[in-house]
Amino acid sequence: MRFQKWQALANDYVLVEASEWPADGGTELVRALCDRHTGVGADGVLVLGPPDEPGYVARLRIFNPDGSEAELSGNGVRQAILYLRRAGWTDARQFSIQTAAGEIRPTILSETTCRVDMGRASLRHEGELGGFRFQHLSIGNPQTVIHVSDRAALEALDLPAIGPAIESDPQFPQRTNVSWFSVLDASRIRARIFERGVGETASSGTGACGAAIVHVLRGGDSPVTVELDGGELEVEVGEDLHVDLTGWAVPVYRGELSPELARELGSMG
Repeated sequence: MRFQKWQALANDYVLVEASEWPADGGTELVRALCDRHTGVGADGVLVLGPPDEPGYVARLRIFNPDGSEAELSGNGVRQAILYLRRAGWTDARQFSIQTAAGEIRPTILSETTCRVDMGRASLRHEGELGGFRFQHLSIGNPQTVIHVSDRAALEALDLPAIGPAIESDPQFPQRTNVSWFSVLDASRIRARIFERGVGETASSGTGACGAAIVHVLRGGDSPVTVELDGGELEVEVGEDLHVDLTGWAVPVYRGELSPELARELGSMG
């Protein structure tokens, strides 16, 4: 199995073309690839294949490190988009790809940067959980967003301790991603992310979008610069909650699984 390792703001993925991906590849295969001690090591796996409908360049499947399939990843989709350009799948500046969340349409800005039309967010409900007030919304995947009074309070949060109960609360039947944020100024926020099936991460594109949306709904300015552990993303939020996400992604290395690991993973199919 040939693959490439990519990262965006320290959110890393193993990227595999569908022609290399076993037809019966499933949960155990994804978990084994993502293991940082015995596999390649990653926050997830991206599988790119031919589209099954006209008008698209490719079809993208996104897997969390626990083997579950995600609808969308803002960082992962940028990695896939920029890979498609580098690998010669398209030379267009704008194009469309298929995802479980629907059509994603990027605009290439440079060799390492693109703007992604993430579609229109929808607010689902709000409430209180674990002592936090939250707003729950969808931006291709479920996002639960919590505003924190100031940066010091945000940095003091123990996300590995408090995140799992929110992620798996019964009111979120598909589980949820969770973002905590504090306001730095009218157009800049600091966010920390706990991803469904992952845990605390250095960054999340959709998590950044969720936090930016709630910031704008609270009276903040758009576009919003979202400061994450892994770097910064820019999120433009329209009055109709249409969202554009801009950020970078770069390849780390390319490789091929050893015969020993390939045989071991093959037995997991």
